[in-house]
Amino acid sequence: MALSDQDHSDSSAGPTPRSPRSRLARIWRIATSPFYRYRHAKLIHGLRVGIAMLVSILATTGVDIPHGIWASVTVLVVIGGLQHQGGIRKKAAERAAGTLLGASLGLGLILQQNLIGSLPLTYLLMAAIAGVCGWYAIGKAGYVALLTAITTVIVAGHGDNLIDVGLWRTANVLIGIVIALAFSFALPLHATYSWRYLLADNLRECARIYTRMVAGESAAGVLSADEQIKIFLRLGTRLVQLRALMPSVAKEIDVPLSTLDEIQRLHRSMLSALEMMSTGTLAHVDAAARAAFAQQCGTEWHQVRGVLLGTARALRFAGTTRFRMPERPSPDASCTDDSQANPLPDLPPDLQGPYWLGLRLAEQVERLRELLAQTEPNWNIERHVRPPVAQ
Repeated sequence: MALSDQDHSDSSAGPTPRSPRSRLARIWRIATSPFYRYRHAKLIHGLRVGIAMLVSILATTGVDIPHGIWASVTVLVVIGGLQHQGGIRKKAAERAAGTLLGASLGLGLILQQNLIGSLPLTYLLMAAIAGVCGWYAIGKAGYVALLTAITTVIVAGHGDNLIDVGLWRTANVLIGIVIALAFSFALPLHATYSWRYLLADNLRECARIYTRMVAGESAAGVLSADEQIKIFLRLGTRLVQLRALMPSVAKEIDVPLSTLDEIQRLHRSMLSALEMMSTGTLAHVDAAARAAFAQQCGTEWHQVRGVLLGTARALRFAGTTRFRMPERPSPDASCTDDSQANPLPDLPPDLQGPYWLGLRLAEQVERLRELLAQTEPNWNIERHVRPPVAQ
């Protein structure tokens, strides 16, 4: 009691100024929190690229390295579009390989120009290199080939660069690669974070939609046409974003892409089922019919809602012991007995379709839960960092 009185007196006296240590601790918590890094991914990436650019300028201009601008150009080429950790490992290797190969070819062109002195031959060789790179640019090694051609031109020019110019440009390219790779791993945003949080948002919104349709609420709780358009537009946008993240997620957590494809397919099927339910007969019945539907399907919709919310919490708060993947819901004994005695629900014919569609949705939700539970040790990548609790 005395402690609470003291707390009350402290709060009434006004806010206590934060110490420098508490501010640093808060900044560190934000910097290391997966959720904050997900929410502020563009800011973090912009700061990372900006600081890398500053370091490249200081590393070349500060010691008066000739043609230092190409180190800064290389930094932008290598790190500018890299954000997720799963993409960094592959793209960084591809960009480094293409840049080094192009620099070597550029130096070779300068050497042959100095030895042979034939500009037409140099032009033909450059055209041949561009043609070969263009051939491979349409394929799996396309990015390596494209950067090879670009770097060749940067180092060799049109074949009239001096050897020392080519060497300095090659050195600057190497400096830019080292700086870019060093900063590309500074506070990276894992694609797995974005994948989890986007999927959790969609599952939480699916639970809200399903509850409003099936819970027997009044007509005021039914989704209007405008609400349906806005909600399913948000759900569809997140679905497309999840699709783009899957290759990087598969590399980060060592889960087969086929498993992520199955999760994506079930997610897409759930959205389709919910959209059909929200625009079908169930959306146009009166409050009494909705209440009767909820009474017949009460056990099923409670279980589906619980699994959706529990799965969303596990994805959102991974790394904590409080929120883990929900277990398989146990069927209600009385409901099982009733279903065996009367397998068909006592519903009007026009509500039989929504009922069976709801059963298919429940099967899809359960299958999604199983796949996420099986892969939880992989996508639960933070072991010691606890994300901030949602307000």
